Amino acid sequence: MMQPKYKEYLSEIRRFHSREAADAPSWLRGVRERARDRFSELGLPTARKGNEKWKYTNVGPIANGGFVRPDGPPPGEVSEEDLLRMTPWHEGWMNLVFVDGYYSQRLSTPPAANGVQVTSMADAIDRDDDLLRKHLARYPSLDDDGFTALNTAFVRDGAYVQIPEGKALGRTVHLAFISTEREQTTVSHPRVLVVAGRGSKATIVESYAGSPGSRYFTNAVSEMVVDTGADVDHCRLLMESEQAFHVGALRVHQEEESTFSSKVFEKSVGLGRYDLYSLLDGPGAWCTLNGLYLTSGRQHVDNYINIDHAKPHTTSRLNYKGILDGHSKAVFGGTVWVRKDAQKTDALQSDKNLVLSPNAEVDSKPALFIYADDVKCGHGATAGNIDEETVFYMRSRGIDLKTASQLLIYGFASEIIDTVQDEHLHGYLQRLFLESLPSYEFNF
Repeated sequence: MMQPKYKEYLSEIRRFHSREAADAPSWLRGVRERARDRFSELGLPTARKGNEKWKYTNVGPIANGGFVRPDGPPPGEVSEEDLLRMTPWHEGWMNLVFVDGYYSQRLSTPPAANGVQVTSMADAIDRDDDLLRKHLARYPSLDDDGFTALNTAFVRDGAYVQIPEGKALGRTVHLAFISTEREQTTVSHPRVLVVAGRGSKATIVESYAGSPGSRYFTNAVSEMVVDTGADVDHCRLLMESEQAFHVGALRVHQEEESTFSSKVFEKSVGLGRYDLYSLLDGPGAWCTLNGLYLTSGRQHVDNYINIDHAKPHTTSRLNYKGILDGHSKAVFGGTVWVRKDAQKTDALQSDKNLVLSPNAEVDSKPALFIYADDVKCGHGATAGNIDEETVFYMRSRGIDLKTASQLLIYGFASEIIDTVQDEHLHGYLQRLFLESLPSYEFNF
């Protein structure tokens, strides 16, 4: 039975389906309707009991927030100056821009036709693209995720990236999702599908940003298919308004000898949740998942990161770091699964947190589930402050306390920032985090 507080979401889904029914292909109508029915059964995960995945994150404000999906692009203009201010914009990239969930052709700079598709999902749906029809909504499960079901029920616009077999992209693909301030509090449901063909190579950047001080909800779902021998380098930046709510999910399917590298940077949001799951479904598949989150004030950031070793001779590395200040809270839940036949798995998992305020809180719960007997696996989690001896060593070299403190905090963060290979993005992140680091002195 649908709870009363979800009826508004369900009513919007039905209005959307009614408007889109005439133009949508039958396969897409089926996808939306299954998602609608599942959402009507699940609602959103507001229950505190028996809800382990959401144990430390209260989504009641989202369920009761009265968020409305806008019927069209914003009436006001988003300028190129806004993009430069809000995102890691670079003219040399292939840029797709979405404003309040709608593709902006004016702001986007997609590539010339060269076999690569970097386009809006709505355009690919209208063309009845074969690969989009094959892969869209195949990887995220609707069984226990009301947010994914809600997003899928609204599938229409979004980003579609398809890299042909053997193609190595020389330019970064940037998918920018911008939320603006409106009279009503709005919700957008960004959707991303990336299909990297056999032996291809690409760098994908997803950035989420919003008008400062505005209150809105972003409910994003991404899917990435990394075919045999393909290499995808993915960066995700969360730079929403500090009054905003953001729930994001990424599902990655990796084939034999594929490589997937993820770098997640979370700098600004009111309440943020990121759910990443990578399936290593071919021998020799390799994934590296790195993350850096910086919280202050009363921000709440929750990372739920999972790796599934389904085949033998697969490798994963997971390394997340957090810097917490003020009354903020961070949550890390990470699970590495090693299935029965996944012999010779090599998996390491780490979550380290630098807690700068006695009022900040981190809940870290890494886990390993191993069903094979010939593996090399390990995990760990830490939370605390810089030790006195390290600070004393720097002070003894003539560095004042404030400078020493800033250098140590940045040094803690730089391990993740330095994993970014794109030079422009690396410089942008260095500036972004240096400017955002708290003014703090380690006193003992």
